[in-house]
Amino acid sequence: MHHPIVRRWTAAGYPAVMGTGIVSVAISVDGHELISRVLLAAAAVLYVALVRHFRATPAAVAATAVLGARATLLGWDTVALALLGLAVAIWVLQLRDAREVLQLVTGSSFMPAVATESIAVLAALQHRPALVAASLVPWALGLALYVRAAARFELRQLAHGDGDQWIAGGALAISTLATAWIARDSQALHATFGVAALVLWAIAMAWLIALVVAEIRNPRLRHDVRRWSTVFPVGMYAACSFATAHAESVQAIGDFARGWAWVALATWLVVAARQSVRPARSTQ
Repeated sequence: MHHPIVRRWTAAGYPAVMGTGIVSVAISVDGHELISRVLLAAAAVLYVALVRHFRATPAAVAATAVLGARATLLGWDTVALALLGLAVAIWVLQLRDAREVLQLVTGSSFMPAVATESIAVLAALQHRPALVAASLVPWALGLALYVRAAARFELRQLAHGDGDQWIAGGALAISTLATAWIARDSQALHATFGVAALVLWAIAMAWLIALVVAEIRNPRLRHDVRRWSTVFPVGMYAACSFATAHAESVQAIGDFARGWAWVALATWLVVAARQSVRPARSTQ
């Protein structure tokens, strides 16, 4: 029988891999490699543990892609390409599930957009012209899925959601990340996508302000497994800010990213600690 902590972390599902993986990415970009690798190891172990519970969902796609992104930053190109292929395969398998998720009015309705943009991010990261060009397809589709989810999203979720309301901002943040990396790696698209990254970053930041204010005005202190769907967006805000600052050489955005990376790590520590001591049911 598995240790209770293992069961609790497995119950957190792929969102825990997503959150842990993206915080690892942000902390690595900020130059704290040891902490980043510890987080990566935790994400990888949980990902492997979830194989026996595998179900093709948008979260499974994003979890696979974020591990691929971290592998890319380590120079593990073969691993990254293998995970890119796996993420695409899972994306195809999860299409039926994605159609159902899109009908939700909660933050989870943005998960198909996150999954699709995660493939764009990983493809663009490979520094290969063919893959950068191919990343334009999931990039555009992810934005279209975002618009569709936003049209159904109930704003009262900002005050009453149990954690997944943060995906409303996180989904736009990952679109920003994909846009910034495409701008960085495509000379032909640099100017257009650089401006687009700045615009998307500004809109995503407006979401961040609304999400933070809603948390302060309506504190939700009880533990819920959906809080892992808060960790991922918080980490993604740091990652997309680093990428946007790099693509457009905007120091202020880079300064924000460096500070926010520690907010992301603190958020991960709080949710991870509570996941380790409290039973949680899986929602993914």
